[in-house]
Amino acid sequence: MRAKVVYFCLAAVLVVYFVLVGSRGVMLIRQGTPVTVAFGAAVLVLPFIGAWFLYRTTKFARDADRLARELDAEGGLPVDELVRTPGGRIDRDSADAVFERRRAETERAPEDWRSWFRLAVAYHDARDTPRARKAMQRAIALHDGKPVRA
Repeated sequence: MRAKVVYFCLAAVLVVYFVLVGSRGVMLIRQGTPVTVAFGAAVLVLPFIGAWFLYRTTKFARDADRLARELDAEGGLPVDELVRTPGGRIDRDSADAVFERRRAETERAPEDWRSWFRLAVAYHDARDTPRARKAMQRAIALHDGKPVRA
């Protein structure tokens, strides 16, 4: 819950920032000189890129949360069986062992979104965020019946 509150606070701050940057871009364009118009147009691009990124990130998080709730209702969420250090960090060897089991499960059922979801969690636990995100995107696509990118 705390992560959601932090996320929405940061998203709100970003939206305010986008509005401020956008207003500066409009002010530069209103100056009317070729240089300020060019700078104003360049400045206006930034809020659009940021808003697109914020939208995609929020959509991804909502879709992953939707799958997690569905998997939880089925009783299929992965159990936390990881060994932790005294400081609370996940032991690397433990994460690797769980990852290998999840990878084998996914290889046996490559069209099952549930196995891809659990593989994404295993990637995350092994601190491989880019692959975790790709595995979760694949789980979402398989769940929603969308074409899966290789």
